[in-house]
Amino acid sequence: MSAAVVLSHVEKIYKRGKEIINVLHDLDLEIAAGEFLAITGPSGSGKSTLLNLIGGLDRPSAGEIRVGGERIDHMSGGELAHFRARHVGFVFQFYNLMPNLTAARNVELPLLLTHLNGAERKRNVEVALQLVGLSDRARHKPSELSGGQQQRVAIARAIIADPQILVCDEPTGDLDRHTADDILGLLRELNEKHGKTIVMVTHDQKAADYARRQIHVDKGQLAGAAV
Repeated sequence: MSAAVVLSHVEKIYKRGKEIINVLHDLDLEIAAGEFLAITGPSGSGKSTLLNLIGGLDRPSAGEIRVGGERIDHMSGGELAHFRARHVGFVFQFYNLMPNLTAARNVELPLLLTHLNGAERKRNVEVALQLVGLSDRARHKPSELSGGQQQRVAIARAIIADPQILVCDEPTGDLDRHTADDILGLLRELNEKHGKTIVMVTHDQKAADYARRQIHVDKGQLAGAAV
C-alpha cells in the first residue's frame, strides 16, 4: 500500500522571546493511503502541532513532509493553500461554521474556489449532505442544528472537494458520548467505504479505538504505538 503521508526527521521549534521551545524532535512517521490513524498524547505533547504539519497549516523547522507524494514543506504560501484546497479536508472540535449561512451554503464554501458552476456545486453539496445523513437539514442554519448535526455539516464541508486526506483535531471533544460515537462511526464509514485517509488527534481513548492504528506522542516524540 502506498504512503499518503511521510514525515522524515521533522523538527518544530517555536521562539518565545529568548526562550526556544522544542515541540517536535527528529520525528519520523509514515501513514498509509486509506489508513485511519489516531494520534494520542497528553496536553502539550505536540500532537496538534503534528496534525497541523500534516495538514499544511504549519511548517516544520527542519525535516521533510510529503503528502500524496508532494513535498509540502517546500511549497510557497500560495502553493500550499492551493494544495490544501485540493487534497486535505479539515474537521475541528468547534465546527467553524458560518452562523448566517445555511448548512448547504456552509458545505458549498470550499467549492467557491473551484471552477465548478452553480449547478455543479449544488449537486456536489446534495451528495455530501446525503453522505452525512443531513439531506433534510440543508436549509437550516447552525443555530437550528444540534452539536452533532453541526459536526456532520463540518464533515460534509471537509469532504466536498473529494480530498485524499481528512485531518481531524478533537472532532468529538465538544459532543456527548452517544453523539460522539455517531460522528466516529461516520468517520469510520468514510474510511472503510470511501477510502479516505483519516488522521485524528484525540485525548479520548474510546475515540482512538475507532481507528485502525494508534500512535502516542509525548514530549515531541513517538512514545509507542498500538494496533
